[in-house]
Order: sequence, then structure tokens, then C-alpha cells
Amino acid sequence: MIPLKRWAVVMIGILAFAPVTFARNHDEAKKEEDRIANSSTVMTEILNVPDNIPRDLLDKARCVVVMPSVLKAAFILGADYGRGTMVCRTGKDFSGPWGAPAMYALEGGSIGFQIGGEATDFVFLIMNDRGANSLLHSKVKLGADASIAAGPVGRDAAADTDAYMRSEILSYSRARGVFAGVSLEGSTLRPDNKANRDLYGRSVTAAQIIRESEVQAPSIASHLIAQLENASPRLRS
Repeated sequence: MIPLKRWAVVMIGILAFAPVTFARNHDEAKKEEDRIANSSTVMTEILNVPDNIPRDLLDKARCVVVMPSVLKAAFILGADYGRGTMVCRTGKDFSGPWGAPAMYALEGGSIGFQIGGEATDFVFLIMNDRGANSLLHSKVKLGADASIAAGPVGRDAAADTDAYMRSEILSYSRARGVFAGVSLEGSTLRPDNKANRDLYGRSVTAAQIIRESEVQAPSIASHLIAQLENASPRLRS
């Protein structure tokens, strides 16, 4: 048994550190909530410009990944990476309403050469079940583990060509107000497990967030989910 005095010292130490731990956990959760809020802002602005993502492509997408304000310097220095969120349609075949967000990281490849010195927003459409399931369970190298193409822009753009129909992921970028398709072959997308733990307050995988109905979306994500539900309420094969 622990002597009474030693037990008291241990308890005092635990209680002394508890506020620090709580504050740190709160700060980490707030950081992820801010990323979701920024992702929502990006989607609002992109969905409300004339030359945006073609509606029929969004209607075919199983998931949408938003990476707000990615900086070239982060990739050149190797100290950081793009961070954002993925929202998928619910249901076994991704045909239900849009669900809770999972946090994701974008890394490496040719991103730095693509985006110059500007902060750039990236949006990815995940176009089939295979691409979505791959992203839920592992790191995916774009162009190798999953086929990717620069997405067409404009509400009336032709979106039924072979290149778009064959691709598992379509990618877009926005910098200096210019929205366009962009190739990101060689980069990787992966679940950000730490960010998901910080956001949801427990260890939870991307697959659990997307696939399990008992994982509730945080309130900060309601606007992002509502935007996607309003823009594309149902999956169209």
C-alpha cells in the first residue's frame, strides 16, 4: 500500500496537472474545430462562384475532402502539411445524407511546385466506393494507389469524358481567387488520427467516424454538412 503521506502527494500532483491537461486538450480540439470552420468557408465560396465544380460531378461524389490554406513553405521545409477534413455520404454504398467529418492530412509530392508561394485551397472529389474505402483505412498515394485527374470547372462543363469517369479522385485548387483543376500526382492523403482524437475527445478512426452512425458530428460541422446536403442531397450513379 502507498503510505498516506505519499498518496496525498501523488493526488496533489495529479490535481495540479489536471487544469493544464484540460487546457491543452481544449486547445487541440479548438484547433480542429477551426479547420472545419475554414473548410466550410472554402466550400461556401467555391459553391457560390460561376465557374465552380460541375453539379453532376458533385452528385456522383461519395466524399469531399477540403484542405484550406495550404502553404508551399510547409512542404519545402518538411515541417508541416496541409490539414483539412473529409465528409462522406452515409450508408453502406455511400448513398445516404452527408455525415460526420473525419480529419485528413495532405503531404509531399509536387504540391510545393504546383502552388508557388501562395496559400492555396484544395478540394478533392472521391468518385467511387473503392477510392472512398481506400482513404478510410490507409494512406493513399495519389496517382499510384488511387487514380487522380484535374477536375473540370464550370457548371456546364462536360464531365462525362473517359478521364473523369475512370478517375477515383478529381482535384481542384483555388489561389488568388482563381479556381481550377490541378494535378497532385505523387502527393498523399491520409487519415489524421491525432486530429480525429482531439476533435472527438477519444480514439476513433476515420472509418468509424464515416461508417458508424453513433459517431455524432460536432456542432461546428453543421454548416459544412448543410452546404453539401443543399448542393447535392442524393448520390446519382
